[in-house]
Amino acid sequence: MSEPESSPDESHVLRREFSLWSAFAFAFAFISPIVALYGIFGLALAAAGPSFWWGFALVFGGQMLVALVFAMLVSRWPLEGSIYQWSRRLLGTSYGWFAGWVYMWTLVIAMATVALGAAGFVANIAGVEAPSGGLRAAIALAILIGGTAINLVGRGALKVFMTASIVAEVIGSIGLGTWLLLFHRQNSLSVLFDGGGGAADTWSYLTGPFLIAVAFIGFSFVGFESAGAIAEEVHEPRRYLPKAVLFSLTFIALVVAYSSLAIILAIPDLDAVVAGSVADPVYETLTAALGHGIAKPVEVLFVIGFLASFLALQTSASRVIWAYARDGALPSSAVLSRLRGKARIPVVAILVTTVVGGALFLLSTVAGDIYSLMVNFTTGGFYLAFLFPLIGFVVVLARRAWTDGAFTLGRATVPVAVVAAVWAVLQMLNISWPRAVYDQRYLDWSVWIGVAVVVAVGLAILMSVRHRIVSVAVIDDLEATDERDDDKVVAGE
Repeated sequence: MSEPESSPDESHVLRREFSLWSAFAFAFAFISPIVALYGIFGLALAAAGPSFWWGFALVFGGQMLVALVFAMLVSRWPLEGSIYQWSRRLLGTSYGWFAGWVYMWTLVIAMATVALGAAGFVANIAGVEAPSGGLRAAIALAILIGGTAINLVGRGALKVFMTASIVAEVIGSIGLGTWLLLFHRQNSLSVLFDGGGGAADTWSYLTGPFLIAVAFIGFSFVGFESAGAIAEEVHEPRRYLPKAVLFSLTFIALVVAYSSLAIILAIPDLDAVVAGSVADPVYETLTAALGHGIAKPVEVLFVIGFLASFLALQTSASRVIWAYARDGALPSSAVLSRLRGKARIPVVAILVTTVVGGALFLLSTVAGDIYSLMVNFTTGGFYLAFLFPLIGFVVVLARRAWTDGAFTLGRATVPVAVVAAVWAVLQMLNISWPRAVYDQRYLDWSVWIGVAVVVAVGLAILMSVRHRIVSVAVIDDLEATDERDDDKVVAGE
């Protein structure tokens, strides 16, 4: 395999400025509890009734198995780009390239989707209750430009915003949830066993409405892997990143389930919400319980959560692009891999995400229901991206070629890896199954349409760059040297 004109050197080394707390805050903000709850609550409730709540336990259990596998992988290979790097080292360059390609586009589209979601809240705060598509796109573009500016300032600004996000999440999710449970309960716990209607038996409910709700809930519990996307910017990554992956997933699951329970029990007219006649059950419930005077400041907390999620998504996407470029695995890699300033920030990679995000906003104003297509592809894209390292890990275990890193499950490794891969396959099929949900039939196929386009374009690009991708040994040696230097700094030598 030939190498690009200039192999990576010390100028391609990122600065390690993140701690365990920073990595946790980053993964936590990636899919924040506020974003996760607001994004899926109304959809899941309308699909399966209040008993959709039990889906949180099912999805959390499956995702915890995935997180355990990822914790093992990141402790072995703490490299920028996470899923791309792990998959490449498990089953080869082409396999890893497509894993990262799917993940990269999922991140960029999720970034744009979150910005559009935040735009709706900003419009509401400004007094515009039903913003047009053009206004939402304009607000989203302003969010995109502002987020890009924060990312370009450096990691210090990013850390401050992520910490502020966690404070907002605690107040907005746990604080409000507790207040609703204590003073505004409208429904009993028995409603958690309501769903499917009287005409549906248990089996029909579990294989129909409940599975649809589980597909929606799947969006709530992704993002924990993003701690690995910034691996080369974290001090002592083999020690800290597995903890960040597992802690962020657990904390998000607890907060989302708790907040969701509080809102379900506080809904004034549950039948109307389940029937789909309430457009925004979260906002309507908060307004009914707290009044418009309190609901508006709460929306400000929601905006902070969305903005933090946007920043984490943009950062992750830019780091995956940069990791590809450092390997020579993208066109114009020499430009994309440059690090600028004292902070050594991948400026060009960040700007690429800004341009693509802006293009998606423009598309949302001229195309059909592009927003629903983006949401659907994002959820399916995460699980498809997860499948690459999960299947690769099972194959390597079957070949008896795995060497444990700092974090290991010992004898439980094989059963956990197999069940995690099976779970991800089933959830991917559940999410992407073309059920007749939308009036526009193409939206029911949106995951597969998105995958087909991404794979077709990716195949053409891979064929053009495959001959000049740098060997994994070059990158591993560079990272190992940098990690040894970091260990000396941490030890005070």
